[in-house]
Amino acid sequence: MNTPTHLVLIPTYNTGSARLLATVREALAQWPDVWVVVDGSTDGSEAGVVALAQAEARLRVLSQPRNGGKGAAVLAGAEAALAAGFTHALVMDADGQHPADRITDFMKASQAEPAALVLGRPVFGPEAPLVRLKGRKLSVGLVHFETGGEGIDDPLFGFRVYPLVATVGVLRRTRYARRYDFDPEVAVRLFWAGTPMRNLAASCRYLSRAEGGVSHFHYLRDNVRMVALHTRLILELLLGRWVTVRRVRRRQGAV
Repeated sequence: MNTPTHLVLIPTYNTGSARLLATVREALAQWPDVWVVVDGSTDGSEAGVVALAQAEARLRVLSQPRNGGKGAAVLAGAEAALAAGFTHALVMDADGQHPADRITDFMKASQAEPAALVLGRPVFGPEAPLVRLKGRKLSVGLVHFETGGEGIDDPLFGFRVYPLVATVGVLRRTRYARRYDFDPEVAVRLFWAGTPMRNLAASCRYLSRAEGGVSHFHYLRDNVRMVALHTRLILELLLGRWVTVRRVRRRQGAV
């Protein structure tokens, strides 16, 4: 099922060399085309992956001159992938949370329905922080309001296969969705654009620091960013986007 239309895209920022290299090796064991977007890292963690790329012809490393956030890194990688002839990208985090052993299943789902956004529905282990789980419930409720119902099972889980033309299109039409707000905003805007949503279960690990886990989530800053995100989306919805949502829902009901 490996095809030249789909690749794995891994944005990374100061992930740590051992953790990043492990994630890339896990992805390569499942899929031949893997691209890493180094988002202005300052810890030198990309050195091992750059060296690995000398031996792995289909591993490519792209470097951003400064840190622009996950959404900016994904957009840069998506534009480069389109230019290289790819049509879809499975985006996974570099920190080891996402399950590389599910890459092939997600790619198969995307190949069966190329127009769809294939979203991961996270299955958490007992180590998952309770505050994160409760916060997700609020995010899910807000996104269901913004999209007029169910369809996006988890707006925060970033293990997804994106149709590149549609994704680049919605990202170019907004100056937001570049940092922690990327995952929920791009999903909502793709829904608004009429992209079908397909959800598949996938495990989610929270690694301890001893295991190489790293998080750049800033509790105050990023929660403020999320409040601003949903305020913007709800205002846009109330100011006329609800017509689009009704049209998309009606079309989905006819399928």
